[in-house]
Amino acid sequence: MATAFSVVTGNRDFRRLFAAELVVFGADWFVMIPLLVLLPELTGSGVWGGLVLAADTGINALLLPYTGTVADRFDRRKILITANLAAFVAVLLLFTVQSAATAPLALVAIGAMAVAKAFYSPAASAALPNVVDPPDLAAANTVSGSAWGTMTIVGASLGGVVGAAFGPYVCFGVTAALLLLGAALTATIRRPLQTGREAGTPPPRTGHALRESFGYLRANPRIRALVTVKMAAGLGNGVLTVFPLIAGLHGAGVLGAGLLFAVRGAGALAGPFVLGPVIRRKSWLFPGLALSMALYGVGYLGVAVAPWFPLVLVLVFVAHLAGGANWVLSNYALQGEVPDRLRGRVFSTDLMLATLAIAISQLGATAVVDVVDEWVILAGCGLVTLTYAIVWRVATRRLASDATVQPS
Repeated sequence: MATAFSVVTGNRDFRRLFAAELVVFGADWFVMIPLLVLLPELTGSGVWGGLVLAADTGINALLLPYTGTVADRFDRRKILITANLAAFVAVLLLFTVQSAATAPLALVAIGAMAVAKAFYSPAASAALPNVVDPPDLAAANTVSGSAWGTMTIVGASLGGVVGAAFGPYVCFGVTAALLLLGAALTATIRRPLQTGREAGTPPPRTGHALRESFGYLRANPRIRALVTVKMAAGLGNGVLTVFPLIAGLHGAGVLGAGLLFAVRGAGALAGPFVLGPVIRRKSWLFPGLALSMALYGVGYLGVAVAPWFPLVLVLVFVAHLAGGANWVLSNYALQGEVPDRLRGRVFSTDLMLATLAIAISQLGATAVVDVVDEWVILAGCGLVTLTYAIVWRVATRRLASDATVQPS
């Protein structure tokens, strides 16, 4: 089995796809952190930050059932490039957010970026097995899974530092440039990003494609279980709404908010490597997934009662170490078991459920952020995730966890 180092150094196309994902994820957080600090300053309310986060995830969730069919019907390379260019145009709109009266334009801009992301994510996930050889897939997933965590560290921390030093609008300009770079990197990938269809076979129509994917999920309880895994951390994601407020309560300000997001990313980065052996032991997969969900919930229950900011940072790291491992383990299992012709649709369902859970959690937190203590939101989100982990494990305990995982 390939190592993470060898799959990066030995595979040019995977290296380009991974670099493009680093750029895209970095741009996402580089714009979000200063925006989450800017909106409360302009409006005097924490509601706008919550609405931005909810728009980012909610719009994504609504579109994913359709965008997954697009990832299976059309050229994934063109989808990825077009999504980056559309997000570039959307970022330019953020330069108009200058006062409380123009704050709604931030929702429009983030909503447009969410549309672009909804097309990008399932296409990128479905494309990954096509740029690596089957023996390299586990290592490639570990590396690819670290992209989000790596760039949350870089994007969040630099977004906080640059936002504090130069203002949010410099961050928006850097983000626009990064999105153009991501499009250029994707354009240089040589391998096809999907399996070719038989000559003369037209792409399936949207309605037929959706029915086919839902039928596949109905017939495969193991796949159904795997596409509901990420919902656990998603339902606890309302904690992000109070990250800037927690930093403020501890006297850490914008740099503290960026540090919280950066530590979150550091945990997500470390998770796939720390718990990577689970990927190689298929009998550990389902217990490992349940444990990672539970640890996320316990981590945020701890954050709710932690009296010191350094301890808060440690607990956030632990929670997202578990969350990062959860994400990569479920992705690897799905990429190995789902056929290429269905992979985009299954991943869109997977992402839809996760982002819908995130949106519900963030909207719930936003609804009460101005009327309840921040610690109540933290404890509530942690308890929801812990409860979900227990219920999921009980519901899936009879599924064979040692099924053969081979790329299709």
